[in-house]
Amino acid sequence: MTHSTADRMPAPQPSALATRLDFAQALARRCGELALREAAGLQISSKGVHDVLTQADLAVERLIRQEVAQAFPGDRVIGEEMGGQEAVEADGDCWLVDPIDGTANYATDIPRWCISIAWLQAGQPAVGVLFDPVLNRLYSAAAGSGAWQDGRRLTARTTDRLAGATVELGWSTRRTAQQYLGRAAALLTAGAAFTRRGSGALGLADVAAGRCDGYAELHINGWDCAAGVLLVSEAGGRVNPFFTNQGIHSGGLLVASTAGLYDALLALMTDQ
Repeated sequence: MTHSTADRMPAPQPSALATRLDFAQALARRCGELALREAAGLQISSKGVHDVLTQADLAVERLIRQEVAQAFPGDRVIGEEMGGQEAVEADGDCWLVDPIDGTANYATDIPRWCISIAWLQAGQPAVGVLFDPVLNRLYSAAAGSGAWQDGRRLTARTTDRLAGATVELGWSTRRTAQQYLGRAAALLTAGAAFTRRGSGALGLADVAAGRCDGYAELHINGWDCAAGVLLVSEAGGRVNPFFTNQGIHSGGLLVASTAGLYDALLALMTDQ
């Protein structure tokens, strides 16, 4: 398939973002290769109910931290597995990374996981990169420059009604089963279908790519969604204002969807 000039990668962003975008894309591919190698002889431990950790998560986050320290000395990093400089404020700059998003899938050989690397500038995602090593898909975005998959511009769907829409509904033990089932029932009652596939980052990429109409989760952490939030926004979708101090440090509600579906989906997710 050929693409028009308008669908090709844009001119480079301003140097600070362009440099970090190029860096994050190359690093995400290296991290994906490392995770694939680590999959042989995998060692799994538990962080909690339905929350697993593998040596690959740690190895990938170490690599990210080492490479950031070398390329951008002094840059702050917040990662899922090793914490980080948690004093970053909502108006600060930092890297926000999930070495393997979808670890439970990764640990059980389900091909639905990715590397998530984001750069926050003034507290908001300004660079976002996801790499899906299994499908060899590289997603990338920089603020104001669109969302891309392997050089192809991404555009969210135009769906504007819940009836007939498909929404991925993320889940975690940080909210009760009753809360989760209540939102699932509300989606079905509104005529929507819902899925759950175990990677919030890739769920957001699917919204940006037009494969799904929305992604919602009653509680998600910032490292899981930072890159994906930027992808959706740059693809013409809408996302609730997640990146506050609470969002960065302790997570919260996430609603991301087509522009036309957003108000209805947000109302459904907050009507509790």
